[in-house]
Amino acid sequence: MTPNPQVAPGPRPREQRLADTLAMLSSPVRDVWVATASTAPDGTPVPYLVPLSLAWIDGRIVLALEATSRTGRNLFATGTARLSLGATRDVVMIDAVLERSVRVAEAPPELAEGYAAQADWDPRPGGEHDVYLVLRPHRVQAWREVDELAGRTLMRDGEWL
Repeated sequence: MTPNPQVAPGPRPREQRLADTLAMLSSPVRDVWVATASTAPDGTPVPYLVPLSLAWIDGRIVLALEATSRTGRNLFATGTARLSLGATRDVVMIDAVLERSVRVAEAPPELAEGYAAQADWDPRPGGEHDVYLVLRPHRVQAWREVDELAGRTLMRDGEWL
């Protein structure tokens, strides 16, 4: 009897989820959905969602984008973002806070070269209005199926569990 490929193999132990999450974050050419929000003049929240390339450098998420983009403006205003990696059946959700921003033209080599190596593109040529945003993860959750919802939180308050 051959195994049914539609049947999930069961929940991963926490150690495996953490290893899979770190592998996903550090894999080359990784894109992430970045959700931010602003407030309309009438006080109504205005959510915004955009895909961006990321780099995982020294335990931080690094994004490169135009400083005046909606995502950039929202992050500068609120200091927070929610990020999502992977598919719906293998997702990593990250709540992060803006730790610092660095103009691309003024970035230290380890930041610029680390980003270019992992993201597979380099914003430095022609990026006079671009910034690197360094985000510190505050909460990280990972799950594949319903059986992994329990124990999905891998980081809380910036500390791995």
